Amino acid sequence: MSAPLAGKVALVTGASRGIGKGIALVLAEQGATVYVTGRTVNEGDYYLPGTVGGTAAECDERGRASGGRGVAVACDHGDDAAVEALFARIGAEQGRLDILVNNAFTLSDDLLEPKGFWEKPLANLEMWDVGVKSNYVAAWHAAKIMAPQKSGLIVAISGFAAVTYTYGVIFGTSKSAVDRMARDMAIELEPHGVASLTLWQGLTLTEKAKDNLAKMGDKMTTSITSMQGSSVEHPGRVIAALAADPDVMKRSGGEFVTAELAQEYGVTDVDGSVIASARASRGSPIWKPISEVDYRGK
Repeated sequence: MSAPLAGKVALVTGASRGIGKGIALVLAEQGATVYVTGRTVNEGDYYLPGTVGGTAAECDERGRASGGRGVAVACDHGDDAAVEALFARIGAEQGRLDILVNNAFTLSDDLLEPKGFWEKPLANLEMWDVGVKSNYVAAWHAAKIMAPQKSGLIVAISGFAAVTYTYGVIFGTSKSAVDRMARDMAIELEPHGVASLTLWQGLTLTEKAKDNLAKMGDKMTTSITSMQGSSVEHPGRVIAALAADPDVMKRSGGEFVTAELAQEYGVTDVDGSVIASARASRGSPIWKPISEVDYRGK
C-alpha cells in the first residue's frame, strides 16, 4: 500500500523546532515532500536547539520508507520578499502545493510577564507581523497555486486564546484574528475546492514550552499548566489525517480542537496515549464549518 501522502507537497512554516518540526516529520514520514522554513540556520543562533537543515534531514530519514523528504529553506516570514521567493521556488520545483501549515509565530520575550499591555513595549506587535500578517501572506501565495489546481489544504495553528485570556492582549488578539482569517478564506476558497481551517492546539511539549514550564511555570495560567501535554508530532498526525481525508471540504471554515479531531480520526500520540480535550477548562470553538451554516446570511 502506498504512503497516505505520497506525491503530496507541503509547506510548514516555522519548523526549525517545536510544533512545526513535529508536523513536518509526520508529513514526510507519510510520504510528502515537505518544505521546512525557519530563521535558524546554525545551531547556537537561537537559545534552543534546532535548525531548518536539521529538521529537513530528519524528514529525509523519517520518509526513507515512504518516499517523503524535507527541503530546508531559510526564511523570515516577516520578510514578504523572502516569502514570495519561497513560493516561487516551490512552484518552479514542484508545480503544485497541497498543504500549507501556517505555524510560524513570534513569541515576545516578555510574553509570560504579568504586566499590563501598556507596560510592555510596542515592539511586541512583532506577534502580529509573524503570526497574523505572515499567515495572510503565506495563504495568499498558496491560494494562487492551489485554486487553479482545484485542491489544497491550508491549516492555521491557533488555540483557546480566541475565547480565553491567554498571555496578554496582543497574543489573544493575534490568535483570534488567525481564526477569523482562516474562516473567511474558506468562504472564498470553497468554489475552488481548497479547504481552510484552524486547529486549536492545547499544551504541546515543545522545547520552548518545557523551558518556560521549568523557569516560569508559576506565572502561567493553571488551566494551561494542568492540561495533558502532547508531543510535537501529535498535531502533525491530525493534519496528515485531514490531508488524506477525501471529505476534508466538509470541515473547511471550522475551528477544531486538535485533541477532538484526533479522537475522530483514531489518532493517538507517539506513545499511544489519547490526548484529552481542554474544552471544559479552556472554552469552545466559535466557528463551525461553512458547510454547516448559512454563512452569507449570518
